[in-house]
Amino acid sequence: MARMSAFQRLVTKYQRDVDFLIIYIEEAHPSDGWITTDSPYIIPQHRSLEDRVSAARVLQQGAPGCALVLDTMANSSSSAYGAYFERLYVIQSGTIMYQGGRGPDGYQVSELRTWLERYDEQLHGTRPRRL
Repeated sequence: MARMSAFQRLVTKYQRDVDFLIIYIEEAHPSDGWITTDSPYIIPQHRSLEDRVSAARVLQQGAPGCALVLDTMANSSSSAYGAYFERLYVIQSGTIMYQGGRGPDGYQVSELRTWLERYDEQLHGTRPRRL
């Protein structure tokens, strides 16, 4: 849950210039599979798209105001982006500008924050003023 709150702070700070999107993929620690004791949610493995939709609604509560879409049951987005378990990307005009490490160990909101700060400086940096 702490990760989502750090992510939510980024969404709040940069949402005027950046569109945030969560792609909900296969559940990494389903309650009926590889269980972790620190998970704030009890979500069973998705056996259908309806299961994934239900689980995504739970996730959406932790990321209000952030767009959320679902991966296919074949996990095509996860496969294409190497996202399993979780991963952060910045995509601009179809080009990957930032690719974070794979979660859980490589998932670093602080790296994304640094990238966004630099991007924000480029967008809103001090410009010469006419006198």
